[in-house]
Amino acid sequence: MALEIERKFLVHTDSYKAEATGSTRIAQGYIGTVPGRTVRVRIRGDKGYLTIKGNSSADGLVRYEWEKEIPVDEARELLQLCEPGIVDKTRSLVPVDGHVFEVDEFYGDNEGLVMAEVELSSPEEEFTRPSWLGEEVTGDVRYYNKYLSKKPFKTW
Repeated sequence: MALEIERKFLVHTDSYKAEATGSTRIAQGYIGTVPGRTVRVRIRGDKGYLTIKGNSSADGLVRYEWEKEIPVDEARELLQLCEPGIVDKTRSLVPVDGHVFEVDEFYGDNEGLVMAEVELSSPEEEFTRPSWLGEEVTGDVRYYNKYLSKKPFKTW
């Protein structure tokens, strides 16, 4: 079983952009969001992905994740079947002392929100916190993309 272990943070400055090694525009939608699982379709640059995620642990750090690359044309078709609320963002990759932070800058109804995630090999793994990293929001469901698709940041 593939487990995703990650921590999420708000980003309080755009100084991460100078350290980024690349960025990609992402559009993602949700085919199904029910308690216990989420089925997501994503277009990242010129690639498509289908992802199934399970429930998060109580602290929000760990959850089951299965992902498969699919043809981008099929991903575009599947986006048409998604629940309302497509999430639009740019993801920048920022290496910091052996880890890569994925920094998402959101658009549309989520504009103004910038978050960073770092994937870890265990919940206890140590990592360097760059100066642009703000408050930790791991486990706060308001910052899950599936939540943002239904209750966008601008409505809070």
